[in-house]
Amino acid sequence: DLFREKVPGAVFVGNGFGKAAGISQIGELGTIETPIALTSTLSVPEAAAALIEYILSREGNEDVLSVNPVVGETNDGFLNDIRGRHVTRGDVIEALRTASAGPVAEGSVGAGTGTRCLGFKGGIGTSSRMIESSGRSFTVGVLVQSNFGGMLTINGAPVGREMKGRSVTGGNDGGSCIIIVATDAPLSSASLGRVAKRAVFAMARTGSYYSNGSGDYSIAFSTGFLGSRIEEKDPWRLLGGDGLNPIFLAVQEATEEAIYNSLFRATTVCGRNGRCAEAIPIDEVVEICRRYGVLDFSKRFQTGK
Repeated sequence: DLFREKVPGAVFVGNGFGKAAGISQIGELGTIETPIALTSTLSVPEAAAALIEYILSREGNEDVLSVNPVVGETNDGFLNDIRGRHVTRGDVIEALRTASAGPVAEGSVGAGTGTRCLGFKGGIGTSSRMIESSGRSFTVGVLVQSNFGGMLTINGAPVGREMKGRSVTGGNDGGSCIIIVATDAPLSSASLGRVAKRAVFAMARTGSYYSNGSGDYSIAFSTGFLGSRIEEKDPWRLLGGDGLNPIFLAVQEATEEAIYNSLFRATTVCGRNGRCAEAIPIDEVVEICRRYGVLDFSKRFQTGK
């Protein structure tokens, strides 16, 4: 049960203009002890309180006196009535209770309902890679909450610049991006910190320039030691050194793709004061990418270009 035992974890802060909770203890101890909640900026306290309540209520935790809730946020105040603080503890606890395996909802859902990204409607995006390293097979999964500005670039094509007449810089340069990286590879917290860095670096490939007001955080964790105490893990099982290279590549690719998926799966949303964020016109994007000859991502991934 992931909620009952700590997992190795790390955080990388690309730009610290954010209100994330629980970050300092992860950096100090190298472990994550609660689920990770994503929400709107002013709803962080309620989400943290819900995580604490949830953990304290679980069987076997009767003597627990300290909980480090982990909450990421982005500011969706352009569309959302953010001052209303409509996310309740009950909403978060219900999300925890109904969480299940399987496909993850993407686009204008959950914490991504009111976000904008690179000039269009942003949201939740996911992607994953299966890799081999040191003779073993592992999975790397990435989930993003995209809400940042910049000039959209896809596989090197300047899509944003080609969309003349559009507000392609987004007008939300203070929006932020939260990236969650999960892997079953047996990684130490130090190695997970290196992995988390690559996830934030990948934002640049999509057109982000990490603006002054953008809180860009990556949280990485490993499930490779579930069922055993982290303190007693076999050091020979740990991946390190050059064995991390396939994971570095996988997390960069998956983060980039997850950001694109957050755009491609999003729908147009109208919110506060009649403001709207338009879904990206996929047909137009495809045509621009075709003109630049960059539709085949596999060529880049196979050649490293």
